[in-house]
Amino acid sequence: MDSRRQLKIASLIKDEFTQILSRNGKSIYGKAFVTVTNVTVTSDLTLTRFYLSIFNADNADEVIEKFREHKPEIKRQLGEKLRHHLRRIPEIEFFRDETLDNAYRIEAVFKKINDEKAAFEKEQAEKAEREALAAKASKEKPVKKAAAKKAATKAPAKKVASKKAPAKKKAP
Repeated sequence: MDSRRQLKIASLIKDEFTQILSRNGKSIYGKAFVTVTNVTVTSDLTLTRFYLSIFNADNADEVIEKFREHKPEIKRQLGEKLRHHLRRIPEIEFFRDETLDNAYRIEAVFKKINDEKAAFEKEQAEKAEREALAAKASKEKPVKKAAAKKAATKAPAKKVASKKAPAKKKAP
């Protein structure tokens, strides 16, 4: 765990480094979008590690290499800003921070899993619906066949001409 002094120096270096990047960063890394995600300082304050998140670049490793090429210039600019705070300006190292990339990959995996789960659930629901319709149809079919057989076996009723019953005569 970092001491309070390490955290304070790291924060100070990060603030100054981000100002340097905002002023002179385009000459170092071009069109890429670079953010400083973390700065760590060793316990003896002789080494500072910058973790950079790089977007909108064809090759992020090339951008890190450009930072390494400009390391003396960046260290000089940091020294000018921090000379009243530190006796000795620490060596600097640059690393690519892949936590956001990993987070996007993990999010994509979860999205794929959720999509597959939703598709599976939809397929299961459709299958259950088809089975329910098939069961309902199979129950109705025998009844319809039985009713059709009864109707076919029954002879149509013939109409019998009925004679009218003679009217009663009235007694005088």
